[in-house]
Amino acid sequence: MSATADGDGTRVVRAGLPEEEPYAAPLPGPVFAAHYHLPGDPADAPYSYGRDGNPTWTALERAIGELEAPDGDFADTVHTLAFASGMGAISAVLFSRLRPGDAVVLPSDGYNLLVPVRERLEGFGVEVRTAPTAGDAQLAALDGARLLWIESPSNPGLDVCDIRRLADAAHEHGALVAVDNTLATPLGQRPLALGADFSVASGTKALTGHGDVLLGYVACRDPRLAADVRLWRKTVGAIPGPMEAWLAHRSLATLEVRTRRQAESALALAEALSVRPEVRDVRHPGRPGDPAYAQAARQMRRFGCVVSFTLPDKAFCERFLAALRLVDDATSFGGVRSTAERRGRWGGDAVPEGFVRLSVGLEDAADLVADVERALERAAGATEGAGPA
Repeated sequence: MSATADGDGTRVVRAGLPEEEPYAAPLPGPVFAAHYHLPGDPADAPYSYGRDGNPTWTALERAIGELEAPDGDFADTVHTLAFASGMGAISAVLFSRLRPGDAVVLPSDGYNLLVPVRERLEGFGVEVRTAPTAGDAQLAALDGARLLWIESPSNPGLDVCDIRRLADAAHEHGALVAVDNTLATPLGQRPLALGADFSVASGTKALTGHGDVLLGYVACRDPRLAADVRLWRKTVGAIPGPMEAWLAHRSLATLEVRTRRQAESALALAEALSVRPEVRDVRHPGRPGDPAYAQAARQMRRFGCVVSFTLPDKAFCERFLAALRLVDDATSFGGVRSTAERRGRWGGDAVPEGFVRLSVGLEDAADLVADVERALERAAGATEGAGPA
């Protein structure tokens, strides 16, 4: 059943549900099937084999499509494909579109796993150009490109670019546009409505929000582009399990209340951090005065759960993380429990050693701010108390 009301809360609760049937579950359980009864010609069969399709995927994909484009003009023509992970979705778009001799523009400050993807693309004979997210720097690299990849807000630096401006320019140059919408979610930003050809995301993060599912998806309007992505998924087998798809669909119902609460608390934390003497370079796109705020306010409807900031050095940062009690030291974001990490421990991100990416969960904002401030004071106190050996 398509969501027809205007409110985001109503949309997420109703998205992708089937027509009501007496005595049936509102959200049918997962379908565990490697094959289906398949009499006659399989050409028009809705389900033929477990790697091609699954009714549980279909329900989830329909739900995500309703959220990616709920405003009417193309809400019924969004093609969504679920994947086993966000990287599965990212790879499907890149490798289904690019051929030897093509050029692609990637963010130089995006998700760090784009680095090995870049190396793989170059090994296949694809020219990879990079540009930072801030200031729409990608504009200078579009000539002759086949695909522009945008990540806005960027991860982990939280810079923002003008998606509509870049999409229009890319199309003028004959390039397709893909936007990684993981941090914003469809409730925070709708790339397809801003002119993108693909909206791609890791459903592992805020979309599902409970830290218990690996998932990704691709949404697009052009059925031919969707067919290429679908064929890639089938060929490499990057398919979600039915249980994961069902858990993701179940979790969508709370997406609005989760992301609204998280965005509000993230802003409160960013404000509190901005006056701390131990902290510099606090970033959150919803904070007035942030370098990304003006553009984010024009194209985003809510600003996400991630706050980034820099502490004096690696040792200080690690003392801070160890002193936290309401924030887990973990490498994901978007979950109901707050997490943080020293991002430099992974390599691949051009960030200082003391750079922290903190994802705000559903804890009370006052409790979370108090915990962070207490951890900062303990980390600073340990520094002040250290004397000569």
